[in-house]
Amino acid sequence: MKCAPYFSSSARVFDDISWISGIKDAGFSGWEIVADGNYRLDEKGVLPRIEEAVASTGLRVTVHAPYADLNTATLNYPIWCETVRQICVCIEKAATLTDCVTLHPGYLSPVGKLLPDKVWALQKEALLEIGRCAQDCGVTACVENMVGVKEFLCQVPSELFGMTDGIEGIGVTIDFGHAHTKGIVAAFAREVARATHVHIHDNHGSSDEHLSLESGTVPWKIVRDALGRDYHGIVVIEGRSLEEARDSISVYRRWFT
Repeated sequence: MKCAPYFSSSARVFDDISWISGIKDAGFSGWEIVADGNYRLDEKGVLPRIEEAVASTGLRVTVHAPYADLNTATLNYPIWCETVRQICVCIEKAATLTDCVTLHPGYLSPVGKLLPDKVWALQKEALLEIGRCAQDCGVTACVENMVGVKEFLCQVPSELFGMTDGIEGIGVTIDFGHAHTKGIVAAFAREVARATHVHIHDNHGSSDEHLSLESGTVPWKIVRDALGRDYHGIVVIEGRSLEEARDSISVYRRWFT
C-alpha cells in the first residue's frame, strides 16, 4: 500500500483525547474518529479540541458517523428524521477535517420486518438526503457493509451496491472483518475496486470481535491480493486498544507493504 494505515477504536469513545498520541507513536498515519461518546462533533467544544489534538500529532483524519440508537431505515418517522439530521450534522462538521465519512446502514426493527419494501425505500430516501448534504460539503458519505446479524441491511455486495449505486455524494466502505462474519471475504474482495474506503480487523467468523490482525481467521491472503491489485485508498485498522494496534500494524507491514 502507498501509505501507512489509519487506526480507529470504538472502544475508546469515552476516553480523554490524549490517547491519540499513541496512534502516531505506533506508526499509523491517521485516525478514524468514531463520532460518538466524547467525540460527537455536534457537542460544544469537541471539534476545536479534536482539531487542536490532530494538529499537535500530525495525524490525518477520516470520520465514522454516530450510530448509537440511530436507524436510517426505521418506520418511526421522527426517529428516521433525527437519524438523518444527526448524520448530516456530523458530515457538515467533519468537512473541516476530512473528505470521507463512513456511516452504517439501517436495520429491520420488529415492525420493519412486516414491511421490508418500505424499509428499503426509507433507507434509499435517507441516502439521497445524506448524499445531497455530503455533496454540498465536499465529502463522500460511505455506507459500510454490516456484520452477519439478520436484521442488518447491506451485509452482502449485491445489497450494498444496490442500495448505493447512482446516488450522488454516496460511496462505499468495505469492512473485511464484517464480511468474514458472513463468510464472504472473497465476494467483497472481488468488488474492492468499487470501494471508496476500507476497514480491516479480525474475528473468528461468528461475531464482530474487532481483534488484532491474525488473531482470528480472516483469510488475509485474499484481502492482501485484492487490495494490492485493485485498491488505492485509505485502509483503516480497527481495534480495541493501542497494544492491539501495534500488533496489527506489524502484521499489516508484513502482509501489505
